[in-house]
Amino acid sequence: MRGLDLDVRAGEFVAIVGRSGCGKSTLLRLLAGLDAADAGHIAFDESSSGSLARVMFQEPRLLPWANVISNVEVGLGVERRDPSARQRALDALDAVGLADRAEDWPSVLSGGQKQRVALARALVSRPRFLALDEPLGALDALTRIEMQGLLESVWRQEGFTAILVTHDVGEAVTLADRIVLIENGAIALDIAVDLPRPRHRGDPAFGNLEESILERLIGATRK
Repeated sequence: MRGLDLDVRAGEFVAIVGRSGCGKSTLLRLLAGLDAADAGHIAFDESSSGSLARVMFQEPRLLPWANVISNVEVGLGVERRDPSARQRALDALDAVGLADRAEDWPSVLSGGQKQRVALARALVSRPRFLALDEPLGALDALTRIEMQGLLESVWRQEGFTAILVTHDVGEAVTLADRIVLIENGAIALDIAVDLPRPRHRGDPAFGNLEESILERLIGATRK
């Protein structure tokens, strides 16, 4: 990171794109508190404090020896001891459409279902900030589209701030309020996605925006 200045409004959905090694994941890990900055300053307002941040990774990272609902309860941390923990976990599973799989083991779930459990685990504590590090990158095309719809639906319902790192520009246009392009650790492009939701890839405005970002991204790759 160098000379990077980024403001994100509470409740905003920001997508970060850029070629491999440009600093996308580093920025996300700094914002989520997983890495410490050598310089500079990161600040959250009172409604989005770092202690209420959660991260969703590309791999679901479920505990194989725990059933689905127990994996979701992990997201509650010390709150797991609360008598309401199980109901909160069930509510989170219901939000991602997996309430009927609460007692199943991770090994019998599909890749998309495992990511739904990972999303429920991230949401069960009702975070104000959700950091998404290419969480849909390993899914097949149809499951990925389905998960994009689910993620958008849950974000709109819960109102948390979301920052998504993705290599898929179409995914960024589908989900984000803003798209930030990182080049060599600095912001090269910060553009608002002024398209009505839900968004459709067949929409000419969608295609034009995706193409313009891809052209900038490909041009940066060729430098």
